Amino acid sequence: MIGYAAYADRFAGTLADVGRKASYLRDLGVGYLHLMPLLTPRPAPNDGGYAVMDYRSVRPDLGSVDDLRALTTTLRADGISLCLDLVLNHVAREHEWAVAARAGDAEKRAYFHVYDDRSTPDAYEASLPEVFPDFAPGNFTWDDDLAGWVWTTFNDYQWDVDWSNPSVLCEYADIILSLANLGVDVFRLDAIAFIWKRMGTACQNQPEVHELTRALRTVARIAAPAVVFKAEAIVGPQDLPAYLGVGPHAGRVSDLAYHNGLMVQIWSMLASADARLAARALQQLPQPPSTTAWITYVRCHDDIGWAVSDEDARAVGLDPFAHRRFLSDWYSGAFPGSWARGLVFQQNEQTGDRRISGSLASLAGLEAGDPDAAARILLAHALILGFGGLPVIWMGDELGLLNDRGWADDPAHAADNRWVHRPRMPWETVAAGTDEHGINAGLRELVETRRSLPHLHAASPTEVWDPRDPGVLLVVRKHPAGPLLGAYNVTPEEAWVAPDVLHWLGLHVPGLHDAISGRAPDLEEGAVRLAPYAAAWLYDSEQP
Repeated sequence: MIGYAAYADRFAGTLADVGRKASYLRDLGVGYLHLMPLLTPRPAPNDGGYAVMDYRSVRPDLGSVDDLRALTTTLRADGISLCLDLVLNHVAREHEWAVAARAGDAEKRAYFHVYDDRSTPDAYEASLPEVFPDFAPGNFTWDDDLAGWVWTTFNDYQWDVDWSNPSVLCEYADIILSLANLGVDVFRLDAIAFIWKRMGTACQNQPEVHELTRALRTVARIAAPAVVFKAEAIVGPQDLPAYLGVGPHAGRVSDLAYHNGLMVQIWSMLASADARLAARALQQLPQPPSTTAWITYVRCHDDIGWAVSDEDARAVGLDPFAHRRFLSDWYSGAFPGSWARGLVFQQNEQTGDRRISGSLASLAGLEAGDPDAAARILLAHALILGFGGLPVIWMGDELGLLNDRGWADDPAHAADNRWVHRPRMPWETVAAGTDEHGINAGLRELVETRRSLPHLHAASPTEVWDPRDPGVLLVVRKHPAGPLLGAYNVTPEEAWVAPDVLHWLGLHVPGLHDAISGRAPDLEEGAVRLAPYAAAWLYDSEQP
C-alpha cells in the first residue's frame, strides 16, 4: 500500500472536491489517504486544526458530516482507506467539556488537570520540556473562569484532558466508534505520547499510554474490527517500539507508527554524505511485530526535529551537539556550500535546539538550482518505498513543489513558518503534465516497481547492515522468494556495493538484477557500481 497525506482544502477545496480528485490518487497508486485535521476546530489560532472544538462535526468550509460519509464511500470504491486525526491529549478551550468546566460543572472540570495554585504546576515544570518555547512557553495557563491553573502542554487554548478519569476513556471510545460508522478506517492518534502525567518525568511515553491505547483498540476490535490505529509518536528511538507493542503488548497497541528516526536519518545522510550514523541508529530498533508496520516518510506537515541520540552519534565518532547544530545550519542554508533552503522553526536559546521547516524539494536543493536535487528527491523516496512499512507521500512532493513564498500572507499563518511547506496543489501544473525535472515520472516508476516486488511487502523483515562504503546505506529485505538488497548512495560521487555483501546474501549470481534500473547492475571486480545519489533494489531474478 502507498499512502498520501494532505490538507483537504490545500489539496482540492472541500471534501466533495477531494472526492472528485480520487482518480488522481488512484492513478498514483494510493491506497491510504490521510487528510489533515478536518473536525471542527476553534476559531484561529487553532494549531493548524489540532485544537478541536467538536469531534462530531466537520469544519464548515470543508463540508458536513454527510459529505464526510460520502467521501469515505467514494474513496472505498477506488480502493482507498481514509485516515483522520484524533487528538487525544487535549481539546480546545471552546470544546463543550471545557465550556461546562468553566461554567462550574464539577464533573467536566474533572476531565482536565486543574490546580488552585502554582505549587503542583511548579513541581511538574521542574522536569517538563517546552513544546513551543517561542510562542507558548510553560505548560500551564491561568483561567479566570476556572479560577485555576489548567495544564496546556501545547498552547494556552489547548487544554490537556485527564486520562486518569475513566469517563475520558469512555468519551473517546464513543468518538472513535462514531467516526468509524462514517467510514473512517484509520485513526492517527495525535500527541499520544503526552496523555499520561507523572511527577518527576517529562510526562511523555509513560507505561499507561500503552495500556490506554490497548483499551481503546480492544473496544475498536469488538465493535469496528476494520479500524486501524496509527500512533503519532515523534519520540526517541528507545521509546518508539512500545507504540507497536513490546513484550506482552506486542502487536496489541497501535497497528502503525511513524518511523520518525528513518526520516531524520535520511536528511542527516544527505547533508553529511555519510550513512554510518543512520546505519547505527536504525540497527538499534527491533523488528516491529509482524502484524504491525512503520509509516515511512520523507516529509510531513510538521517541522523536522533532529532526533539524533547522543549515544548513536558518539558510537560513530560524532559530537552529537555539533552534528545537530550542523544539520540545522545546513538545512537553513547557513552552512557554507549548502544547497538547502529551509527556515528555522522554534529556536531554543537554552538548549540550542533548532527545528527546520521547508518542502522536500527546497530542502533537497531544487530551489537553489542544484543539479543533483531531483536525484536526491528520488533517492529519498526510494528509501521510504524500500525500507519496509507503509510509505506516505506528502502532498506536492510527487511534483517537486518548492517552498510557498506567500506562506505568511495569511495572518492566521504568519507566526508559524511550517506553512511554508503546506502550499496549495497546483492543479494547472498537473493538468499540463509539466515535469521539468522528471520527479513525477521517476516516483511513479518507483511505485510501480515496488508493486511488482513481493520482497517489499510490509511483512518482510528489514535488516540494516553495517556499511562497507560509508556513503552507501544497505537495507536487506528477507522474503521466501529470496533476499532483496536495497543499496542507497547518499553522496554526490559514485559509490560501491562490496562483493562480500552480495556473497553473504547469495546474490553473487548471473541472475543479479536491479529492479529500479530494470537491468543487470554495473559490476567491477564483483562490486556493484552506484551512480551519485542512486538507489538499487538488487535481487536474483532467476530465483523461482
